[in-house]
Amino acid sequence: MLRPRDAVRNLKQYHPPLGNRQGLRLDFNENTLGCSPKVLQRFRELDAEQFARYPDRDPAEKTVANHLGIDPGEVLLTNGTDEAIHLVCETYLQPGDEALVVVPTFSMYEIYAAATGARVVTIPAGEDFRFPTENVLEHLNPHTRFIAVANPNNPTGALTSQPDLLRIAKAAHQAVLLVDEAYFEFCGETLIPGWRELPNLFVSRTFSKAYGLAGLRIGVLMGSAEQMHWVRRVSSPYNLNEAALSCLSEALADQEYVRGYIADTCHGRDLLEQELRSWGVRYWPSEANFVLMHLGNLCPRFIGAMRERGILVRDRSADYGCQGCVRITVGTAAQNERLLVALREVLAELGLRETVAR
Repeated sequence: MLRPRDAVRNLKQYHPPLGNRQGLRLDFNENTLGCSPKVLQRFRELDAEQFARYPDRDPAEKTVANHLGIDPGEVLLTNGTDEAIHLVCETYLQPGDEALVVVPTFSMYEIYAAATGARVVTIPAGEDFRFPTENVLEHLNPHTRFIAVANPNNPTGALTSQPDLLRIAKAAHQAVLLVDEAYFEFCGETLIPGWRELPNLFVSRTFSKAYGLAGLRIGVLMGSAEQMHWVRRVSSPYNLNEAALSCLSEALADQEYVRGYIADTCHGRDLLEQELRSWGVRYWPSEANFVLMHLGNLCPRFIGAMRERGILVRDRSADYGCQGCVRITVGTAAQNERLLVALREVLAELGLRETVAR
C-alpha cells in the first residue's frame, strides 16, 4: 500500500475559511482597494505569444532589486511568501533538526518546517503577545536550524524590535532566521540588507498586501548571495507565471497609488482602534493592516451579527493564546465607515456600552 512519509501524515492542515464568503471581506487581510489601474492595463495588454512561452524571472528580479536598493543576486521571486518559507525549509532542514516558532503566528511556518521531518518547537509569546526574545535564546541548541518570525506578526499585529532579532541571528549562527515582512509597508521597519553582516538572515516580502496582487501570487525572498545560490537550487525556474512577472513592474512603478492606500489604511486602523477603546473592548495595537480584538464568549455572536450585516471578520480562537479573539482587516475609507456603523450596532446588541467619548 502506498503511504506518504510520516512527517506528511502527521502534518497539521491549514483550513482557510473559504466557502460562502459573500459580503465585505475583512477576514483575510486582503487589500480591499485592489491593485493599481496601471497593473490592470498591463494585464489587458498581454498577448497570446507571452502566454505561450515559459516565463523569464530575471528581468523582474532585477527590477525588484533596483527598487529595494540591493543586488539581484540577493533576490529570488517566489510564488507568494508561502513558497519563500517552503524553499528555506527545504534548503536547510532535515529530520533531526529543530525549528523554533513563536506562537501565535502564521501557521505555514510550522507546516513547512514539519514537512521536512524536522521537530518544531513552539514558544509562547509573552504577555500582551510581546516577542519572548530571552525565551527564544534559551531554546537555542546545536539542533536548531530554523527560526521564523513574522514582523509585524499575524494575527497580533505586534512588532519585534530589530535589535532583538539581530541578537537572535547572531546567537543562532548555525540556523536560518527568516524574518517575514509581509506587512512591512504598514510599519516601515525592515532588516534589509542585514544579511550582509549576518549571512544566516533571510527576509521575505509579499506583493499581496500593500500592492493588492494576492491573486497573482508573487513574493520575494532575500538573503546573502552565497546562501541564495543554494535556495535557487531548490526553486523551480518557472515558479511564477507570465502575468505576475509582467504586471509586477507596473505595480512597483505606481508608488503614488501604493502610498495612498497605505496612508488610508493606517488612518483607518487608528479609527478602528479608537472606536474599540471607546467601547472598552480589549485590543492589541497593530502595526499591520488589521486589528486583533478580544470579545471572550461573545466572539461567535459578534461574528454572526457582523455577517448578517454583510461584513466578514475572522475568528482567531484556534490560535494559541487567542481564545475569544476576532481579527478585523482595515478597508478603504468608505468600507471603514460601514464597518464602524455595524460595529457600534453589534456591540450595543451584545450589551456593551460606550465608556469613553470618541
